[in-house]
Amino acid sequence: MTKPLKIALILGSTRDARFAPIPAEWMLEQAASRDDIDLELVDLKDFDLPLFNEKASNAWMPSGDPRAVAWQKRIGEFDGYIVVTAEYNHSITGALKNAFDQAYVEWAHKPIGFLAYGGVGGARAVEHARMIAVELQMVPVHAGVHIGGSDYVSVVHQRQPMSTIHDHIAPSAQTMLNEIVWWGNATRNAREADARATQ
Repeated sequence: MTKPLKIALILGSTRDARFAPIPAEWMLEQAASRDDIDLELVDLKDFDLPLFNEKASNAWMPSGDPRAVAWQKRIGEFDGYIVVTAEYNHSITGALKNAFDQAYVEWAHKPIGFLAYGGVGGARAVEHARMIAVELQMVPVHAGVHIGGSDYVSVVHQRQPMSTIHDHIAPSAQTMLNEIVWWGNATRNAREADARATQ
C-alpha cells in the first residue's frame, strides 16, 4: 500500500476576526476518513513572518532571517498543500502572498488546492493564487472548494455551522482531495526518482 501523503492545510489569513479556522476544521473532517492522505493544519499566525526582505529568493541563495528559515523547514515537510483563503479586494491576503514569497525550493513540484470564501466564492483570489503557484513550480489542481453567495452569507455573516452548507460543498472537497492525492503521488514519485539519480 502506498504511504499516505502528508498535506498541509494552510490558514491563509491572520486577522484576529478571520473566518478561516472554521472551514479549515470542516476540511480536516472531510479528510479524516481517508487512508491516502494525512491532512495537517498549518497556521500562518504561528510563524510571525516578516515582510520579505531577503537578498534573493531561496531558489538562488539561503534565506538569512531565522523566521523565514523556520517557515521553509515547516512547509518543506509536506507532499502538497491545501490553502484556505479569503478574498481581499479581488485577490489573496497580503499574509498569504508574503508566505508564498518566503520560500521557493520547498514549494516546487508539489500539488496545491484551495478552499476559498468570498462574495463569488473567493474565485478571484484563487485565480491569482494559482498563477503564483505555477511560478513557484507547484501543480494547482483543477477542483476547488468555493464558499460564495448565500452559503457565504450563512456561515460567515450569520455564523451558521458548516453543516448548513455541507451538502453544497462536500462533493467538491472530495474531488479536490482525489486530485491532490493523484498529483501528490505522481510528484512524490518523481521527486524521489530525482533524489536517487543525484545520489
